[in-house]
Amino acid sequence: MQQDDPKTIKDAAPTGTQTLLRGLGVVQAVASGARDLKEIARLIGTTRSTTHRLASCLVDERYLRVVPQVGYLLGPKLIELGFQAREELPLVSLAGPYLDELSALTGDTVHLAIREGDEVLYLLKNPGRNGPEMRSRVGHRMPLARTGIGKALMLDDSQEQWKRLYEISLPAGGKNQFWPQHQEQSWEQFQQRMVEYVAGGYAFDLEDNEPSIRCVAAPIRDAGKRIVAGISIASTVPYMPLEKMAELIPLVKGVTARLSAELGAKV
Repeated sequence: MQQDDPKTIKDAAPTGTQTLLRGLGVVQAVASGARDLKEIARLIGTTRSTTHRLASCLVDERYLRVVPQVGYLLGPKLIELGFQAREELPLVSLAGPYLDELSALTGDTVHLAIREGDEVLYLLKNPGRNGPEMRSRVGHRMPLARTGIGKALMLDDSQEQWKRLYEISLPAGGKNQFWPQHQEQSWEQFQQRMVEYVAGGYAFDLEDNEPSIRCVAAPIRDAGKRIVAGISIASTVPYMPLEKMAELIPLVKGVTARLSAELGAKV
């Protein structure tokens, strides 16, 4: 998951808000992997004593916790607020029954996700009965161009945007850490598939991100016909042959159309 640079937040602060923003900077530094006061102070640009006061206050308020031999970690208060924020998003409440329906019909893993910048953010996940558990989880982020649901969220983008998102999704050094022997598809191959997906109103993940994982996805639109989210049905290759993927296209598109209608879209 990408984190904002805590120092950037502090430097952009108007007068009178630095204490609050430094506190947020501490939280973001811990979220990015800082585990001790020295590293947190380096990231947010404060003295060790100031950092200690801020961190101690955040621990007292349960925004951070201290674990022996590990250091600072995000605290339970953030978990509570995260779940509250997710539950207050109407889309999550509306989509829940639709995901349950797809889970019951297919036995596969079903996801709901939205777009945040250049990434997919997973909001709901119904684990499937078929095959092993997947790495995806609620709150997890992935580059848009590497997932089926991400490609569904890109269907209205220009080809220039597709190329940019394709290029920034490529793994460092050209090798996928979860699949070192994987041959990445070229831009031309990616472009051709996206054109096909736009025409069909769906998107596939054909083991683009991790070995043996395939999925079928479609976008959810609002009253302005904008893509606001996506739903995907995913499983491992033995449970997701190409023939089944083709059969799932009308199913997932039908569900996203009904959910789009609930958001005011004319279907």
